[in-house]
Amino acid sequence: MTSARRRRDAETSLLQRAWIALENGPVHSTDLAKQVMGIDGHTGAAAAAVLALLGADDRFHGTGDGLWSIRPRMPRPGTPLSRLSYAVVDVETTGGRYEHGHRITDVAVVEIRDGAVAGRFRTLVNPGRRIQPTVVRMTGITDEMVAGAPAFDEIAQEVFRRIAGHVFVAHNVAFDWGWLRSQLGDVLGDVPEVERLCTVDLSRRLCPGLGRHDLSTLSQVFRVPVHDRHRAYGDALATARILLRLLDRAGHLGIGDLRSLKKYRSSKKDRNQGDLFGGVDPAWP
Repeated sequence: MTSARRRRDAETSLLQRAWIALENGPVHSTDLAKQVMGIDGHTGAAAAAVLALLGADDRFHGTGDGLWSIRPRMPRPGTPLSRLSYAVVDVETTGGRYEHGHRITDVAVVEIRDGAVAGRFRTLVNPGRRIQPTVVRMTGITDEMVAGAPAFDEIAQEVFRRIAGHVFVAHNVAFDWGWLRSQLGDVLGDVPEVERLCTVDLSRRLCPGLGRHDLSTLSQVFRVPVHDRHRAYGDALATARILLRLLDRAGHLGIGDLRSLKKYRSSKKDRNQGDLFGGVDPAWP
């Protein structure tokens, strides 16, 4: 095999290889395991490996006699989850609705690539108005703290650059995306087109046995320390670590790409949550 072929194979996910193998028609699990994963020999092991790879993906169909095929009119598998880049975002605000003149006071973006932090951006923001007292008590952000901070107009281009081209992730993504979409749209007249993931929703679907899915609960479950709770950078960094644990669980469940992740709903057989309670890498920044 040439070095170019090895590089190409390394850049192709197992799901993508399975798709290529099945494009010309059904293939038996024994042959599919050999072509896609290099598993040769034991029929039972081959069948189990193929089921683990394709069983959770509705683009593939398996029969009782071991034949696998592609369902009609289905999209090809996309980039593997591990090779996507993610912008994990948190914002704090003055406490009211955007249409009533309330604005962002604190924003952070933690960029994740190859399973690690690849970039960080954080800043207080001068909202041009007073912060509601209940928000001051919750976040610790005061009017005096933001008085010398840049206005959102001054950071809008940097925020846009930090999230464009990434999967946008937040804990309650509708809130954080809604605020950034509004302020970026008003300042720049443009908003990046991004896929979005919510770690609350992911946790509910990937870890239904947890019961609660707020940031504090998930931080305890995954042993993720949260520094400066209710501040943008502290919450964004904790959310980034939780995202990586959820992506690990997605891989454990055989979920290969973003489409599969968004469509996944747990079944009873997937509800063993023992893999959630492993240790956290002490080298995490």
